[in-house]
Amino acid sequence: MSEFDTVAANYQELVDHNVRVTGESLDYFAAYKAEYVARKVAPRAGGKLLDYGCGVGLLSKHLKNRLGEMRIDGFDVSKDSIIRVDEGLHRQGTFSTDLNELGHDYDVIVLCNVLHHVKPADRREVIREAASRLADGGKLVIFEHNPINPLTRSAVSQCSFDEDAILLPSRETRAYFQRGELRLLCREYIVFFPRWLQWFRPLEPSLRWCPLGAQYVVVANRLRR
Repeated sequence: MSEFDTVAANYQELVDHNVRVTGESLDYFAAYKAEYVARKVAPRAGGKLLDYGCGVGLLSKHLKNRLGEMRIDGFDVSKDSIIRVDEGLHRQGTFSTDLNELGHDYDVIVLCNVLHHVKPADRREVIREAASRLADGGKLVIFEHNPINPLTRSAVSQCSFDEDAILLPSRETRAYFQRGELRLLCREYIVFFPRWLQWFRPLEPSLRWCPLGAQYVVVANRLRR
């Protein structure tokens, strides 16, 4: 049984409570990340995307809204989370706790706030397993909390299912792509301004070099074999 089975029924409400200091909801952050993937990664129409660690499917829903005809699949270790994924997503793709039910040759694989729940000794293997499902030239997108940001650390410390979380500095995440079949394309910081400073949000694309964002994203692609 996954620890997330115990919180799947009210997962969104729990996260909304933990991020209330930002003035936003979990839905806002999911939409933000989906927009980033659509704009920065620019997946091809009719391709396939795997949401690796999809939870209850909130990010998957926004990715489907942004990417139209692209097939969205999802994997998560929590059965109670998978059964709460929107029925429309289940009809257009595969959402499962069994990796054997999922395909390969994905154009994009997204790991959104997954690795800080994985033991450090196991993180490289999780990335290797995910990346093994990429098509040649496919992109791996990793979103993670930024441990440098004080609001992020505060939100994580108050989250009941983050009690065992170990946050990753961006240098650790980048180091996983220094050798092997993946090539690092970029590392960018995201989510700088809470809601009460939202009029500054148009500046965020110009601040992605600044290590003060609440989260960061690393993008790598699979080298052609």
